Amino acid sequence: MIKVIAGGKKHAAWLAEACAEYEKRLRKPFVMEWQFVDEEKLPERVSRLKSDDFMILLDENGKILTSPELSKTLQKPLESGHDVVLVIGGAFGHFSQEILDRANVVWSLSALVFPHQICRLIISEQIYRAQEIALGHPYHHA
Repeated sequence: MIKVIAGGKKHAAWLAEACAEYEKRLRKPFVMEWQFVDEEKLPERVSRLKSDDFMILLDENGKILTSPELSKTLQKPLESGHDVVLVIGGAFGHFSQEILDRANVVWSLSALVFPHQICRLIISEQIYRAQEIALGHPYHHA
């Protein structure tokens, strides 16, 4: 399972609909679950992750991954029976060094800056794409 912990408010209606379009196509182990927490409570929520959860932290200073790289990054822990936990900060989401140190991967979506809600949509689509790459389906054309 892929859990996404997002700092901030729940999806706006338009975003929930758009994300649902990709998420309804997901199959185990790529199934997603969203958890929304107040931005100031993110450190506490991250501290409660299981030690074997594979944590991917979204941060503007992270590594930019290709879609095939993301697929492989997600596949390894999922195939080993571990949950993948993606952590998205709030609108101004800078993480403490403790949270950065806990992350297995620090991922940047782009060198561009996106609104927080758009990042959620990109993540939903990229997880669907990662699944399709892992299954060898033609959705990904690169």
